[in-house]
Amino acid sequence: MQKKKIITSREIGAAIKKRREELGRSQEWLAEFLGVSYQSVQRYENGNIMLNVEKVQIIADALSVPVTSFFTREDHPQIAAEPATSYASSEEKTLLKHFRDIPGKSDKQLVVHVARLAAKK
Repeated sequence: MQKKKIITSREIGAAIKKRREELGRSQEWLAEFLGVSYQSVQRYENGNIMLNVEKVQIIADALSVPVTSFFTREDHPQIAAEPATSYASSEEKTLLKHFRDIPGKSDKQLVVHVARLAAKK
């Protein structure tokens, strides 16, 4: 019987970091979402702290990915029972649709700035 290699905390952390960067999110943003310091997020991403199941689920929700995405190796993808679906809400999809229709870069930057201000309330 062939023994399967366990995915390490470092590999999970690398997957979290990769997805966070794909979304253009900072460690500070993720830290605020999780209610931890950004140093803790650094430790998660470096694999220096083992994440518990609850925290992995919260991170997956924050990054809009299924939990299984942190347990799949790029060199050996696995089939997941969870369907690949978009985790964006209808409001997020509507906002993105309209955002993509904005022609000017400065107008897009204005929308991003307004969203940041609204998020800080």
